Amino acid sequence: MSGDDVRRLLPMSECIAIMEEALAELASGQVEMPVRLVLTTRDGNGAVALMPAHLAASDLLGYKAVTVYPKTDPRIEPTHQAAVAVLDPNTGRMLGLIDGTAITEIRTAAVSAVATRHLARPDAAVLALIGAGAQAAAHVESIGHVREVREIRIWSRDPARARSLAARAGASGEGQLAISAVGEAAAALDGADIVVTATSSREPVVRRAWLADGVHINAVGACIPTAREIDPATVAAARVVVDSRDAALRESGDLLLAIADGAIGADHIGPELGDVIVRRAAGRTSSAQITLFESLGLGVEDVAAAGHALRRASEEDVGMIVEL
Repeated sequence: MSGDDVRRLLPMSECIAIMEEALAELASGQVEMPVRLVLTTRDGNGAVALMPAHLAASDLLGYKAVTVYPKTDPRIEPTHQAAVAVLDPNTGRMLGLIDGTAITEIRTAAVSAVATRHLARPDAAVLALIGAGAQAAAHVESIGHVREVREIRIWSRDPARARSLAARAGASGEGQLAISAVGEAAAALDGADIVVTATSSREPVVRRAWLADGVHINAVGACIPTAREIDPATVAAARVVVDSRDAALRESGDLLLAIADGAIGADHIGPELGDVIVRRAAGRTSSAQITLFESLGLGVEDVAAAGHALRRASEEDVGMIVEL
């Protein structure tokens, strides 16, 4: 199934609901899912990861195979490329092979929307995007489904990309929504209620001094132990919620480097988002609290999203049948 098919069959509003359900299923102990297996290329320029998951209650089995090449120019080739295989849980037979780049783009932003729904202040209205690539664009749409955003500020190390995203978002948005590209990250963050970091930076692009109390941060860019987008002071000041604690302790540079710096201990890492969804753990505990959602991306999210897209494709006779 092509990326265009995925984007039509997996609308953001539906994907948000699917992600919330999948993470609740994970929290309820109905998912088998190891931490992803990662192979780094010998030259260190890229990595290949395998992310399997079995959702027993949803009767879904599958895996995502994804490559990550952070140094790639995203205007020429996506930094993340992937395919998701959906399998028959009774026989292991492949039922569908789906463009995983589109799945990743949509489900990542949808999970951030779920986190924002449960962790951001109810009156949060100013969104700051740090980064201006495909993920930032997807988050423009997703956050608007869970909060009444009235202002969006976009900063990128490439100002032209920030201006381009602002123009595209402005053209598709409502008239009362103010969207602008700004020249400094600090200016984008000043007074923001919701922050999304979606960069390939290895050094912090968010600093505590630039943030207002009560802000919620969705950190989605740093998914390896040696890269971080959030400075240690912000991590230390925040209530940290993760998608998977096991994965966070192996992969999250934002958290692992803060631990290495002595800013936090491992016990500073709070609950998994699924536990917040099912109300086993608290989310935000005060209006002034900073909340930080560390999103690494999980196989359960990919398989749930791909399974939904495959069901819709079958109903609408979309895609191509290939005999293997």
